[in-house]
Amino acid sequence: MQLRTLLATTTAALTAAACLAATGPAQAAAPVSHACSPSVSLDRFSDALDKTTYDGTFVGNLSALAVDGDGSLAALSDRSSLFSLDARTLAPKAVVPLADEKGAALDSEGLAIDRDGTRLITSETEPSIRRYGTDGTILDRLPVPASLQVAPAGRATSNQTFEGLTLMNGGRTLLASMEYALSGDTAGIVRFQTWRRHHGRFELAAQYAYRTDAAFLGVPEVQALPDGRLLVLERGFTPGVGNTVRLYLADPRHATDTSGVENLTGGSGVRLIKKTLLTDIASCPTLGATAKQPQPNPLLDNIEGMVVTGAGKGRLKVLLVSDDNQNAVQTTRFYYLKVRV
Repeated sequence: MQLRTLLATTTAALTAAACLAATGPAQAAAPVSHACSPSVSLDRFSDALDKTTYDGTFVGNLSALAVDGDGSLAALSDRSSLFSLDARTLAPKAVVPLADEKGAALDSEGLAIDRDGTRLITSETEPSIRRYGTDGTILDRLPVPASLQVAPAGRATSNQTFEGLTLMNGGRTLLASMEYALSGDTAGIVRFQTWRRHHGRFELAAQYAYRTDAAFLGVPEVQALPDGRLLVLERGFTPGVGNTVRLYLADPRHATDTSGVENLTGGSGVRLIKKTLLTDIASCPTLGATAKQPQPNPLLDNIEGMVVTGAGKGRLKVLLVSDDNQNAVQTTRFYYLKVRV
């Protein structure tokens, strides 16, 4: 009996060795590529907050992100709520309701946190930028150029005004991006308005022009870098096709001040903000993501918020978030990117 077992074992071993010689060693599975482009890679994504609630408030409709003074994430809902999230787990820790001076809800889209902890928040229906305390109390309101106000007071279209907001130059300058062009400006050319801090208050300053890749693309978010350049998101939606979301590195430092230019047509007399494509998010790996509606890449959704969470040696950690519009076929999704600039 022992001899038969030994012979069977030896025969099996010889057979396995012969097969190995014929086919070669087993190949390890190829590693999953995380590259979206030579400049951008996607570390991971998270749907942890999709269709959840916190303290009776729907956690969604997220349109902007910022890093708070304690290291937590501030996430702004366009339904007048500001959430505090754990930076590691994304778990909500607090929510503060927001309102205008009459107690009415905002279409809150842009967020920047000042050095003293006050919250600068845009509403795109007026448009407006208000300063709030950490408890949601209104502190004051910034001036807005007449031309950027919604018609008939100005030349802007409601829901197409201040979307992106960021502090530049160590907090000395505030920049807001219009989402779409003003009436009378060429479609696809949007205005970036700045305010300069003076004696503790923000006063109107230079304005710049930025051209999107196509008229259907708007600018939902901007983020300032320490050297004066900007990260700019361009985003659009095509029914039956899905979202287009692209990330650019932009440089406003040599652009023309367009605050005195009535109509922007892209003529030679105006130097637009220069930009370089970093990546089209559709080029990122799916990493197993699924979409609830048609998308060029199932990873995509209605991406609106962006914040730089870390920087060093020409590399940035960038966090994006999508606005699900409280819609069953959209997803609240966070995207963790590494960006080389």
